[in-house]
Amino acid sequence: MNSYVTGAMIRKLREDKNLTQEELAKMLHVSGKAVSKWETGQGLPDISMLEPIAKALEISVIELFSGENVVNRNRSSNLLRSVCYVCPVCGNGILALGHAVVSCCGITLPPVSLEDEDEEHTISVSYDDGELLAALSHPMEKDHYITCLLAVSDNGCQFIKLYPEGEAMARFRPERVKWIYAYCNRHGMFRVNVKGIRK
Repeated sequence: MNSYVTGAMIRKLREDKNLTQEELAKMLHVSGKAVSKWETGQGLPDISMLEPIAKALEISVIELFSGENVVNRNRSSNLLRSVCYVCPVCGNGILALGHAVVSCCGITLPPVSLEDEDEEHTISVSYDDGELLAALSHPMEKDHYITCLLAVSDNGCQFIKLYPEGEAMARFRPERVKWIYAYCNRHGMFRVNVKGIRK
């Protein structure tokens, strides 16, 4: 049962809430047999049932679609452990404080993993007039460019959007910044540790 929602997910979440099939069925105004069919892969819930199922199981519809119950265990909200998601369709960037189910343009997005630096994707960082200056030697062409630069500290994030045919550089307030990230629309995410850079 892998069309748009998995029966195994419904069963796991139902059992986690200590509900019987009959109890869940009563909450959804369906028969216990219908719930059994969903869980065993012999049938699919109607699309109109997805929101009531998600509500009854206390998860989001996106989590139900993705087949995984995401729990953010990063309760301390440490930005240094944040996760970035980027939509390949529109370029939208989302920074989360822990793993999440993120959807954009109808696509469930995977977390962005860090790539190894190369000549076009090495971030140089220096201090200039009391600010952190981050720059890359990148062609910044219409179909290949750095979409954004981010400065991440333990208490916030500074985000600068970049555009094709512009410069691959940005200035940031330096207070407590630990990492500078750059996202290339073709090659992914790169970062550099700011620690040790002389003022």
